[in-house]
Amino acid sequence: MQHSQRVRALLAARIAANGGWLSFEHYMDAALYAPGLGYYSAGAHKFGDGGDFTTAPEISSLFGACVARQCAEVLRVLGSGTILEIGAGTGRLAVDVLTRLDSLDCVPARYLILEVSAELRDRQRRLIQERLPQFAARVTWLDAPPDRAFDGVILANEVLDALPVARFRWHESGCEELGVACGTEGFEWAPRVAPDAMTAICRRLEAAGGGWDDGYVSEYCPRLQPWTAAVARALGSGAVLWFDYGLPRPQYYLPERHEGTLMCHFRHRAHDDPFVNPGLQDITAWVDFTAVAEAGLAADCTLAGFTTQAFFLAGLGVDGEMQYLAHDDEICFARLAEQARRLMLPGEMGERFKAMAWTRGIDFDLSGFALQDLRHAL
Repeated sequence: MQHSQRVRALLAARIAANGGWLSFEHYMDAALYAPGLGYYSAGAHKFGDGGDFTTAPEISSLFGACVARQCAEVLRVLGSGTILEIGAGTGRLAVDVLTRLDSLDCVPARYLILEVSAELRDRQRRLIQERLPQFAARVTWLDAPPDRAFDGVILANEVLDALPVARFRWHESGCEELGVACGTEGFEWAPRVAPDAMTAICRRLEAAGGGWDDGYVSEYCPRLQPWTAAVARALGSGAVLWFDYGLPRPQYYLPERHEGTLMCHFRHRAHDDPFVNPGLQDITAWVDFTAVAEAGLAADCTLAGFTTQAFFLAGLGVDGEMQYLAHDDEICFARLAEQARRLMLPGEMGERFKAMAWTRGIDFDLSGFALQDLRHAL
């Protein structure tokens, strides 16, 4: 808990320096990304059984195998190319993608990883060196998107949900921005009159959701468009694949979702208090995929597909990947079948998680989006 105390002291100092009130967007940014202290910048164990949450690549190599097949389609059309993975977690997705691409005779010339956490970089490097030493020289870690554009594929699995969000409370008489102040028992929500720009955004979100009751609370991500635009600038020709939990805007901002989607994760337990254990817990919000689609169009990309994770995996032949990975081992096949259920069932990850594709400079149907097209819902 000493680490959390240091993060609390940092946040309290920033609140004081800002006149006793800090926007939640900046609170979340510091709690997650402050150098050496934030959740993603420090050394806390985050992924898997000993961490705070589990992602699709940690559940099964089936996810990475299917992603690899989608990458192979793009790389073959381009003739060759580079893969850039943003926020590579433990490195499992990189290993699974490269392993399957090797078997498909479609290994990229370079595999770039944009990673802000020194601890995760070390884990990724060790895993790749252990599992794929023959490709270790092709993997390069970056602090920012490449300055020079490349042709290939950009991958981002559960990255957008960790971008800092602004929180608001809607009233018939106006809109409040929910910030953070220091109270007698710690950090607490502190409302103030929302700036005109935030009020205008909230009016559009209310219209999309169908009207809100007085006191409706939710969030939106001011950084989504500029951040994704910076990522997309790194792509010459190819595809960007986004995977995350979220909804189209009309569903995200439904009146019944009156407390928003802000969620925290600590030791595989989910709760809604972002002021507990700052620096030691993840803070996330669901992704407004309509905003992601708008950001893609603004970045001069084509919206090439939007579907659920279940249909994305099915479109890329997850059943065939089970047979390939099992190698006629019935016990292994049964284990993979259970993993596939976790990835694909509606009550698990199958519908909560979505896949979206942007493309630039290529024009063909991506197999991962062939079985279900949800672009009309955006």
